[in-house]
Amino acid sequence: MTQIEEQILENLKALETAAAQMATANPKPDLRPIFSRLDELARQLPPTASPDLLHFLRRKSYQKAREFLEERRGGVV
Repeated sequence: MTQIEEQILENLKALETAAAQMATANPKPDLRPIFSRLDELARQLPPTASPDLLHFLRRKSYQKAREFLEERRGGVV
């Protein structure tokens, strides 16, 4: 995996963790910085990046993107 893909995966995991805390957290976590960072990282992906990954990120299918990257990495970490 590329460094950008690693960063995307880490941000996707952070988003998932923050979203899971939404029901009980007070105050609620602000997810906007994570979404902004994911958009920024997605723009840095080269045109030769996986079409599947690009599709998932453009469609905001973050769970699918995370699963794709974890599989590419060689398993859930």
